[in-house]
Amino acid sequence: MRTTPATAVPPDALARRFSAVRALSTALVAPLSDADATLQSMDDASPAKWHLAHTTWFFETFVLRDHVPGYRLFDARWPFLFNSYYEAEGQRHARPRRGMLSRPALDEVQAYRAAVDAAICDALPTLSSDALALIELGCQHEQQHQELLLTDILHHFSVNPLEPAMWPGAAKVPVAMPGPIGWIEGRIGEVSVGIDAADGFAFDCEGPRHTALLHLHTLADRTITNGEWAAFIADGGYAEPRHWLSDGWAWVQANRIAAPLYWAEIDGVWTRFGLDGRRPIDPAAPVTHVSFFEADAYASWAGARLPTEFEWEAAAAGADPLGGNQLDAAGPVEPRPSAGGPAWFGDVWEWTGSAYRPYPGFRTAEGAVGEYNGKFMSGQFVLRGGSCATPRGHVRASYRNFFYPHQRWQFTGVRLAKDL
Repeated sequence: MRTTPATAVPPDALARRFSAVRALSTALVAPLSDADATLQSMDDASPAKWHLAHTTWFFETFVLRDHVPGYRLFDARWPFLFNSYYEAEGQRHARPRRGMLSRPALDEVQAYRAAVDAAICDALPTLSSDALALIELGCQHEQQHQELLLTDILHHFSVNPLEPAMWPGAAKVPVAMPGPIGWIEGRIGEVSVGIDAADGFAFDCEGPRHTALLHLHTLADRTITNGEWAAFIADGGYAEPRHWLSDGWAWVQANRIAAPLYWAEIDGVWTRFGLDGRRPIDPAAPVTHVSFFEADAYASWAGARLPTEFEWEAAAAGADPLGGNQLDAAGPVEPRPSAGGPAWFGDVWEWTGSAYRPYPGFRTAEGAVGEYNGKFMSGQFVLRGGSCATPRGHVRASYRNFFYPHQRWQFTGVRLAKDL
């Protein structure tokens, strides 16, 4: 990771940011019981209780243990439980078995959080610039887990036959279907992409800044809607192999995929399950919970393709990353119909056709934090733009999210591109 110099972020401002990030995590789990917070519905998802504890372990390990003399671990047994994938930190509890951790209970995890929060705030005025940079990284890391926490809870609840709602649904005002897609001519020639060390905080995979060559292309001025996706289904999109990559078609056949995740046709009406329960799909809202395989097949069916990550970044470079439908507080979370005009941030992460690989000159950091992103640069695809579950202020045009091509439990959607 990279950050601004520590002198640019006074400890009191960092303390306020730390407290706000930690408070949002607590607010997000407020509707959950201990049983809700212990659920693990699949290997890709983690219990809410584990997210709360793992983000706390990050601060305790890399800031308090390593930078505060005399600090004693809250519980010396817990690093084994709440380390995620840091080989340098030793053995850990197997990821697929996180749902077996009925103990510690949710209230014990909350006590752990409170103790670590107090220790961080007490230590802040005396911490080195390296430790302050790790607190900023920890806040960014926790914001990533806030989104994962929400999408994991959504999946946990979706496999409950009762399909419980986490929050009551907001009153819906009907919105007209958007008009036909408009096309924005993309930048061509050499463009600078990625982030420079002087630009402020960034994850290591966002740099170094370098030059990419773009050819003539256009990008859609909005993402694909539920209504447009329903037309793809009605036209046999999931039954026609010619639109699918070979691996994608094998995935469709093996898993009997016939619609986006959480969709179900009930009495001839397409519905979706969300954190506000099951409701009819909003045809004007962005489609979400589709895999790279589905996104690529839809693009083929539509006579288009997915944008490259650099086409997307060059187009979004002048847009406000604080705009759009992003996460501000605990409450109903779902994509919303477009208010008009190109929207590059929020609602749904947008699949690109770019593999998640290192940029020229990429180097991993020393120590355990060097395992943060680089070790995952294999077999995954890049997504851009953030979603309705991404904490506002977390993303930027250079931000690279990444998932395997079959995964779709995140708020993932589709923007089209075309060659000229």
